[in-house]
Amino acid sequence: MGPIIQETQRGSNNRTQRWHRIERAELCAQYGDLQAQGLSQRQAAKVLEVPRSTLQAWRIYQDRLDACPTVVTFFHSVPGLASLHRLVLALHVVFVEVGACGIRLVCLLLKIIGLDRFVGASYGTQQQVNCRVEHAIVAYHNEERARLAHEMPPKDITLTQDETFTGSLCLVGSEPVSNSIVLEHTAEARDHDTWNELMEQALVGLNCKVIQSTSDEAPGLLAYVEHHLGAHHSPDLFHVQPELSKAVAAPLAAKQRAAHKAIVQAEKTRIRVQEQPQSDDVPPGRRSPGRPPKSTPSLDQATLAVEAAQQEYQRLTQSREQVGQSIRAIGHAYHFVDLERGVRRNGKLIAGDIQQHIDTIRSMAEQENLSQACLERIAKAQRVMPKMQATIEFVSGYGRQQVRQLDLAQPQSYAMHAHLIPSYYLDSIGKFIFSH
Repeated sequence: MGPIIQETQRGSNNRTQRWHRIERAELCAQYGDLQAQGLSQRQAAKVLEVPRSTLQAWRIYQDRLDACPTVVTFFHSVPGLASLHRLVLALHVVFVEVGACGIRLVCLLLKIIGLDRFVGASYGTQQQVNCRVEHAIVAYHNEERARLAHEMPPKDITLTQDETFTGSLCLVGSEPVSNSIVLEHTAEARDHDTWNELMEQALVGLNCKVIQSTSDEAPGLLAYVEHHLGAHHSPDLFHVQPELSKAVAAPLAAKQRAAHKAIVQAEKTRIRVQEQPQSDDVPPGRRSPGRPPKSTPSLDQATLAVEAAQQEYQRLTQSREQVGQSIRAIGHAYHFVDLERGVRRNGKLIAGDIQQHIDTIRSMAEQENLSQACLERIAKAQRVMPKMQATIEFVSGYGRQQVRQLDLAQPQSYAMHAHLIPSYYLDSIGKFIFSH
């Protein structure tokens, strides 16, 4: 932010003295008080131990600002500078770090509201400010992590892991309950050894045990969870539903668009026949030489063609809606608590429901004569189903283990399994739905 400092000469030693803005604001305030007491500028300079030329430069700078004198006085006071400093830092935190709007929008806002008279609004100046903000955020993160980790009670956690590509490969792991990013680090590879090395560093000092990992079916992640982490791996539902959508929903959408074009074309033909009727009773000798004219359908034929095209479009629309409902129903069924009745469900029942939806999707694909590649995508999604059933059984088993450790009597234990755990689960699902 600048001018952040002011270079002048102090005393007669001819050395350069850097005046920070807060120090300069305090000296200017004292200079104003001395002037009110009747002291001259030279006398005030001696009292403040500031070169007279420096006081003159500060006064000239304030007088040249194209702003209200009251505003100039405020932003050159200690409280004003503190407010200005906090405002600029808040802009960088909210706009750049949280909102990801970029530094240039911070510069633009400073110019629009007129603060560029008091703060350097160039990109280079604000980039330096942003670097200090980011360093402060990282330092705060490290300090808070060490402090909170020391006070952290033992805890079992789930990790959600994935790879992202933002210019280079980046391995990411987060804890979904607290939405805390445990790992976010660039890497040269994404094999299980690299995952293990980076995750061990990320979990150092944390009093937690990873009992479950949720991710896609990447071989490196699967090997890491099995050989290094020793935890249960849960398939990512997101990578099941899009696979089915690519397999069936997308081809059906293409057929639906083609059917809509057929309706438009058939309607044009019907209108042309209706407006320009042609007779087939033209004598052969009266016809023009060349290729025989293409036979024009009758009005009844054109009307039937429009109706057939509309029926085909409606059929494809219904098929696409049915496939979409089945894909969404897989996510609805993948809960160990029935979302409508609030009762516990076992893994076999859930697997049966998911299998039924997949069978519906496959039958629709076969009816529409979709390609072999589409059927292979369905089979690929279906291969994840045993892992989904195993995840439900893992969650149920972990719940039974936690309740068993409480050593409750039978009525209390039954109430925990039948009422308290399902209600807590439904409450968590409701909060997640409303938050998104």
